[in-house]
Amino acid sequence: MSDVESVHQGRARGRVSLPERYRSPWWHLMRRILIGVAILAVVVLLVYLQRDGYQDGNDPVGQVSLLDSFYYSATTLSTTGFGDIAPATDAARLVNALVVTPLRIAFLILLITTTMEILAFRRRDVFRIARWRKNMSNHVVVVGYGTKGRSAVQTLVNNGQDRDRIVIVDPAASALQEAHADGLAVVTGDATRRDVLQRAGVERAQQVIITTDRDDSNVLATLTVRQLNPEAWIVASAREQENAPLMKQSGANSVITSSDAVGRLLGLSSLSPTLGSVMEDLLTYGEGLEVAERGLLVNEVGKQPQQLPDQVIAVVRDEKVFRYFDPVVTQLARGDRLVVVRPAKELPWAPRPGTHDEDLAYDS
Repeated sequence: MSDVESVHQGRARGRVSLPERYRSPWWHLMRRILIGVAILAVVVLLVYLQRDGYQDGNDPVGQVSLLDSFYYSATTLSTTGFGDIAPATDAARLVNALVVTPLRIAFLILLITTTMEILAFRRRDVFRIARWRKNMSNHVVVVGYGTKGRSAVQTLVNNGQDRDRIVIVDPAASALQEAHADGLAVVTGDATRRDVLQRAGVERAQQVIITTDRDDSNVLATLTVRQLNPEAWIVASAREQENAPLMKQSGANSVITSSDAVGRLLGLSSLSPTLGSVMEDLLTYGEGLEVAERGLLVNEVGKQPQQLPDQVIAVVRDEKVFRYFDPVVTQLARGDRLVVVRPAKELPWAPRPGTHDEDLAYDS
């Protein structure tokens, strides 16, 4: 790697970039260049059509060629004006006064505004990032924007999470482009570094999802996140089941083993295609069945989980998860939350149809 590349990577590490909601300044620059070329072409055409009305002091014959027209137009629009070619007839002077002079002014304004806009864009980008850092809190940080990271973000957004409250941390340029295309802010850098995570506002984040392709990177990122934010809810992915306990010891609240989950799904699909199809349906968002968590309604207090219209599969009580058949949750109590299987068309955070006016049974 050359010294120039090393310096460039050093500057890019930990860089915050927000998704654009307006056209790139380079788009505006190219547009202005085309306008400038069009103005130049118009002046060249006017001069060449009236070439008999111009006098070339460097030509013994005094004739103006197409190249002379281009030369005169360029020097005139740039206000250089060497004076070797000049309008000699009244008609040529009139066209210069009424047409070429306004075009010269427009050309100069175009150059000035282009320069000012490029400088203003740099300043505006710095201002947007500073304002974003000031307002960003209780957000979600997603480390790694590969297949797992994109699926996690899609699930969050589909369940009501605002895109403006999601920050991606990834060192890859491809991840930067894909995240910006999805309207997400990106911190470019290695998530195992404290300064990179601090730029993502991890110390103020509510949740952190770690989805890199390396278990050792996930462990180190989990340790660093936990040091910066002892209260954040950390969900990490593990490629191998044997690394899951290490991630939990590092501070992860929940660890999802990708290879083990895929293996189980493959095994179920092989033993029972029907069961595998059902599991795939549960894992696919927005179609068929959906696993969701909701609060307990007032009229459901004291009932058994099996008596509810929803298919209850677990009950959350005092931050602990109990299976629906556990004796501890034989009777539902205020403050319980239910993990249910319901049709995907019913939003996971919404009560079932017909219960919209009922109050949730909060713990008194």
